[in-house]
Amino acid sequence: MPVEASAPTPLVLVVGVSGSGKTTVARLLAERLGWPHRDADEFHSPANRAKMAAGHPLDDSDRAPWLAAIGAWMDEEAAAHRPAVVTCSALKRSYRDRLLRGRPGARLLYLHGTPDLVRARLGARHGHFFPPALLDSQFADLQEPGPDEHPVVVEVDQPPEAVTAAALSLLDLAVPSPPSEEAPMSEQTPRSAGPTGEQWELRHGGQRAVVVELGGALRHYEADGVPLLDGFAADEPVTSGRGQLLVPWPNRVGGGHYRFDGADLQLPLSEPERHNAIHGLLRWTPWRLLAHSGDAVRVGTTLHPQPGYPFLLEVFAEYRLDDDGLAVLVRAVNAGPTRAPYGVGQHPYLTVGTGLVDTALLTVPARHRLTSDEEGLPTGEEPVEGTAYDFRSARPIGAQALDTAFTGLERDTTGRAVVRLAHPSGRRGTDLWLGEGTRYVQIYTGDTLGEPGRRRRGVAVEPMSCPADAFRTGSGLTVLEPGAGHVLRWGLRPWGSADSGGTR
Repeated sequence: MPVEASAPTPLVLVVGVSGSGKTTVARLLAERLGWPHRDADEFHSPANRAKMAAGHPLDDSDRAPWLAAIGAWMDEEAAAHRPAVVTCSALKRSYRDRLLRGRPGARLLYLHGTPDLVRARLGARHGHFFPPALLDSQFADLQEPGPDEHPVVVEVDQPPEAVTAAALSLLDLAVPSPPSEEAPMSEQTPRSAGPTGEQWELRHGGQRAVVVELGGALRHYEADGVPLLDGFAADEPVTSGRGQLLVPWPNRVGGGHYRFDGADLQLPLSEPERHNAIHGLLRWTPWRLLAHSGDAVRVGTTLHPQPGYPFLLEVFAEYRLDDDGLAVLVRAVNAGPTRAPYGVGQHPYLTVGTGLVDTALLTVPARHRLTSDEEGLPTGEEPVEGTAYDFRSARPIGAQALDTAFTGLERDTTGRAVVRLAHPSGRRGTDLWLGEGTRYVQIYTGDTLGEPGRRRRGVAVEPMSCPADAFRTGSGLTVLEPGAGHVLRWGLRPWGSADSGGTR
């Protein structure tokens, strides 16, 4: 992959203890990117190899010429403007500093695995000069990369192809030809803590976001200390769908009953008061941490066949902060042998700090809205023009109660439609953009929430691939063939400030 001579040459340094999969992942990365790669073992002197084979760990004096040789090769590749991948255990911070300092294009990829997992892998490896008995010394020497090293950290308790896919995504490297499907994920899950499990924090500039293990939900998002979501605290359970991922359908399936490919199927009635199945099957499932860096996290889970949905899906979500805000990608792959019906959405509640949403200014760039019955199921579609549902120009929500799906989205030249919630002053707010895979958006002012104190505190703006009842009507429904995937992209962009009339 050629690069301009004036730009730093990209170099990926893959680090981790022996047995973490560095060689395999580096090879897969290099193949996907079309870059050369070298393994750190190639740079060891015969004396170092003999010492390790005899069961003796290397010391700093042994490693010094080894690190120098690796660094020299990186410099050769950079001087020739050849992006490259190289592995090195680089257990100590000082070793990584030697390899990264003065090489502005170098990125750090850390493969993280537990001692038990890595020990099992080494025990199954034959013919390698590094004996498993030396693993304890490696973990004793290991100084895990700190945030100031800006590592991309990928968990290795998943297949190498999945490790590689996660690394490529969070390293944000251009890939010549993306894969057609995701690799299966491991069945292992992270340790839980609190009502929503692990809390994975992202930071970029003045932005901060938190994703939780339970359902892979977006718990919190703020910019410059100002909350932009009406979310929930780390010690609180999720209520009202806040920030939850809605897979394999958003909104409702009437009666929970549908027919697909000649089979009659019955879903659990998770909204019994309306006799509906609501918001999919993965909201209360632990999602696994697949990879993370300081400003991005990738989580995933498997949706196994079950009553009412006898299909197998691999699902992951990626959250990323950058100068433009928060970007979210949700991808599902049909890992089963038969076709599968599919829909997806997410359920964030936006706030502009007005207490109630009545005075907030709402813009929804949609030409049509779906009418619905008392059960919240669509009954038709009508133009918004001339009705109380026309929010194509910003106006206060007022006392209007919204639980309404909109479609006919007006998109900009990038293919995005933008829903805006603004402070009454018009000086600040949040744009929620709807990208690939988003054909509908549900706007909900929370008037019917079970907790009266939370009603109308935020506006749920829900990106959706299909409307309610798509499993029964087929409207907007995606049918995934075996091996096929679907992507949903959306994001949040804060603008303005409390003390400024401008936007950014």
